[in-house]
Amino acid sequence: MTAEPLGTAVIEIRRSRFYAHLYRIERLDDVAAVLAGHREAYRKAAHHCAAFRCGSREEFKNDGEVGRPGRVLLDLLHRHGLASHALVVSRIFGGVLLGPGNVGRAFRDAGEAAIREAGVTR
Repeated sequence: MTAEPLGTAVIEIRRSRFYAHLYRIERLDDVAAVLAGHREAYRKAAHHCAAFRCGSREEFKNDGEVGRPGRVLLDLLHRHGLASHALVVSRIFGGVLLGPGNVGRAFRDAGEAAIREAGVTR
């Protein structure tokens, strides 16, 4: 990885593994480096969903995953008041389809766990 995560978490749901990392970012360029690091570290992952807030800019990326998990991750950043952070969750598919609702919940639970582990919850 290019940056050190503030918090990490791994959860497993129906044989799919979700690797969540919370990062502090200073510039938008940091997000590309963080995503590149995730693609390198989790090569077997089918999706690398992310949300970030930096200054007045905010974005999310679903990376082709169903259930709009990037939006779910962005909501977590808002809920916890994280304004200069990126939250990235990489999913390694376990062979069982989860459906949009369960995918969104799985990404939310993984992101929440990483935020809790970082100790930056409100």
